[in-house]
Amino acid sequence: MGEEQKSGRRTERLQLMLDDEELTRIDDWRFDNRIPTRAAAIRELIRRGMLYEDVVDSDVDMPDQRDMKSTEYRAIPIEE
Repeated sequence: MGEEQKSGRRTERLQLMLDDEELTRIDDWRFDNRIPTRAAAIRELIRRGMLYEDVVDSDVDMPDQRDMKSTEYRAIPIEE
């Protein structure tokens, strides 16, 4: 690990495009959980998702992601 990682400094910027519903859900969750910034809320949601992945049984039926386009990944499923 480099010094940047050891110090806890964030050195990478990530651009993320969300639709209105995704952003509203993140903001609502952020306010409900008293998280100070939108970026901190997104980092916490990512952390929780990665922890969840570690405990979920590997037999969970997940879509084959090899052929998915980036536009097909959504935080909130589209209701049909």
